[in-house]
Formats: sequence, C-alpha cells, structure tokens
Amino acid sequence: MSEWEALMHPGQKLKPGSRVVFGAGDVQIHGEIVAMHYHGRRTIRLWTESGLAMEEAIDRIGHIPLPPYIKRPDAASDRDRYQTVYARERGSIAAPTAGLHFTAPILAELDRRGVDRAEVTLHVGYGTFKPIRAPRVEEHVVDPERFEVTADAADAISRARREHRRIIAVGTTSVRVLESLSISATGEVRETSGETNLFIRPGHEFRIVNGLLTNFHLPQSSLLVLVAAFAGRERILDAYRSAVADRYRFYSYGDAMLIL
Repeated sequence: MSEWEALMHPGQKLKPGSRVVFGAGDVQIHGEIVAMHYHGRRTIRLWTESGLAMEEAIDRIGHIPLPPYIKRPDAASDRDRYQTVYARERGSIAAPTAGLHFTAPILAELDRRGVDRAEVTLHVGYGTFKPIRAPRVEEHVVDPERFEVTADAADAISRARREHRRIIAVGTTSVRVLESLSISATGEVRETSGETNLFIRPGHEFRIVNGLLTNFHLPQSSLLVLVAAFAGRERILDAYRSAVADRYRFYSYGDAMLIL
C-alpha cells in the first residue's frame, strides 16, 4: 500500500474510510480515503490485489488530459505527444507546456546556431495550478515543488552570466527553478536540489532570467501573475486581449509567446 495526495472529482463528498475502485480491462486499483482537505483534495491509500506495481497500474488505467477544444478521446499516441522531447524523470503531475513546442529537429537547429542549452528539473505539483482565491495576491501560497539543477547546468548558467548572454527560460517552471537559485558573491550559481515554494509576483527582482517562452495561462493563476511580474501587467493584458481576439489556444496544447 502507498499513500497519495489526490484531487477527487466527482467524489468531493467522500469521507475518511470510504473506498473506491478504479479499473480498466483486467487492471484494478483499490483506494481508501485517509484524510479530507480543502477543495476536493484527499489523502488516499492505494493498492492492487494482483501484485501489479502501482506505477504500472496507473499507466495502464490512466488517461492523458486533453484540452476541451480537442474533440476526441485520448489515444496511445498522446502519451508521447504530451511529453517534452527532453523529459527524463517521473514526478510531475503535468507536462511543462512551453517545452511541448520543441522537437528534436528544432533543438538540433539551435545547437547548429550555437545556442547553449541547460536542462533543469522541476516536478510540477498541484500548487502550480491552484487558483488564487485570496482577496490579495500576496496572501496566496504556492505549494512546495521538488527541483534539481545539476553541476553541468549550474556551470552553463554561470558561464552565460559571466559572458553577459541572455538566459531564456522555457516555461514558468524553469523560471521558478532559476529564480530559486542562490548566487555567490562572484556571480556563480551552484549545483542544487531541494524544494521551492517561490511565488513570483509583481515586485520580484529577476536575478537570472531575462527572457521567457511561455504558453497563455488562465485567469487567477499564479502562472499568469508570474508572467505579469516578468513583462509588466499592462503589456501582458494587451497581449492577452490580442490572444483572445485572434482565438489563440490556451491549456496544454496552446499557443506560446516569447518575451524578451
């Protein structure tokens, strides 16, 4: 058995002790509610009676979340499409959507043009998508997320800073990792792993990131606040008015903008 934090819908009224069964084909996952939390969140104990490993059972039962404008059920091919080409490790609850715009040929072309790339890891958690419900944005709390910056990535970032080159983050997740790093007195960043609950909002002084590729985000999200902090509220509102007028797509497979 293992305990997980979960969003349950439908099922918000399920109380501790309630049991559920998820199944597809010959695979079943059994669950028991352990604790209730706000806004449909639950701690749930999961197990399989067949001895099948939990991660494999979830892979076989689970579905890929498609945006509402894709009018079809998810298919096996979506498991590859809903990943960045540089994805390596399990841990995120969703793909970092800005990275979905990159393909292997695009990365090869960037290499050919001499654009350095450094890969960092942040395991996206529910807190990234938690709506801002507080009356004042300063009262919103972003849940901790695990991240890792390897020695190679830290060296590449430090070298770019020394050479006064632009550092462009692919996605708000990368921004949160980079802006969570400590900078030494000599301007170096170090190999780091741990958790960050950094909430970037207007007034934040960006120390590392000076360019951003990001998708269009939903209202009342900490992601939209981050983008507004980076580019300026009025400029972002203008961009979003254009996006809505021209029917740009939001959500996972949505359109992106490059802010320099």
